[in-house]
Amino acid sequence: MSDNGSNRLPGLLGKLGKMTSIRDTEVLEQSLLRTLGPLLGVLDTSLYRTDDQQNMVRVLNYHRSKVIEADGVARMVERVEEVSRLSDLPQEVLALTDNIRLLGKPCTRKIGKDLLVGYPLLGGNDVCGYFVFQRDREVQAAEDATIRGVLEVFSNYYALLDISLRDRLTGLFNRQALESSFDRIWRVLGRPDHFVEQSDGRRSVPGENYWLAVIDIDHFKSINDRFGHMVGDEILLLVSRLMSHTFRGSDLLYRYGGEEFVAIIAADNAKIAHNVFERVRLAIEAHIFPQIEHLTISIGYCQAMQDILPVEVLSRADRSLYQAKQDGRNRVYSYHDLLASGVFKEQVCADAEFF
Repeated sequence: MSDNGSNRLPGLLGKLGKMTSIRDTEVLEQSLLRTLGPLLGVLDTSLYRTDDQQNMVRVLNYHRSKVIEADGVARMVERVEEVSRLSDLPQEVLALTDNIRLLGKPCTRKIGKDLLVGYPLLGGNDVCGYFVFQRDREVQAAEDATIRGVLEVFSNYYALLDISLRDRLTGLFNRQALESSFDRIWRVLGRPDHFVEQSDGRRSVPGENYWLAVIDIDHFKSINDRFGHMVGDEILLLVSRLMSHTFRGSDLLYRYGGEEFVAIIAADNAKIAHNVFERVRLAIEAHIFPQIEHLTISIGYCQAMQDILPVEVLSRADRSLYQAKQDGRNRVYSYHDLLASGVFKEQVCADAEFF
């Protein structure tokens, strides 16, 4: 750090202590940005998370600014926001993170008179994200050591929290993780910048939309009854891996208990969302499983909207899944299509079997 770096040590240790008291990975990510931003003397920092194929799946931006209160006293205001459209990331950031990925070490890139600086986030030996900031001077040796140390504490603790959010059998996210995702996604849906102006300027339309699906393995009870629970567990694991490989890197997949799964995807429109879910159904249908050879899944899905509670969206997707089962299984049903065709009538359901 700078000459007074030793004076900052107690404050840094205090922030690290608070960071490791957090029990939510998303809050932990925000805490990282709130810790390093002021420490480096910058107003803006960003955190980029990637999947196993190095696709960007989550971006957080931190900003702090000085506000003058009514009594004339100035104070710093902090804000952390998630980027809703990953397709709009700046090219200079993508170029920087690509260099970090290839070299496996921090990199810088000249942006006008400033430097864009990026550090890799490591998950084991693999790069799983990037910490990026911009300022007008080089990173000094003491600062570099501090950044690396904070990022190492963050990565190690994040890995521990991530384990608690995973299903033991399949490795997918669990129910607790889903509830945390609800909070994050509904915050994004409610943000003003989630809407973009139409070309005529008269009204705004949503940016990227989210869709929630409930997925169920057809006739799974008969598989357990006929072949035993060990084979049933193997089938659950195989189905989980097939779905994980078929869904896109930015899609979220959860095991919700038994043979039920929940998926949350981002898609611009209903057709794209339906195609994603249909591709998953076809992948399961085409696979040859040990002993049982063939099985199928049924899927019901619904669009997530800011003015509809998550429990109601789950309920609508679950009703659509039930209808798919009633109509013969091995199919993908949309709640909105069922509503438009008159199969469903609009209603508010306070209860869902998930909660």
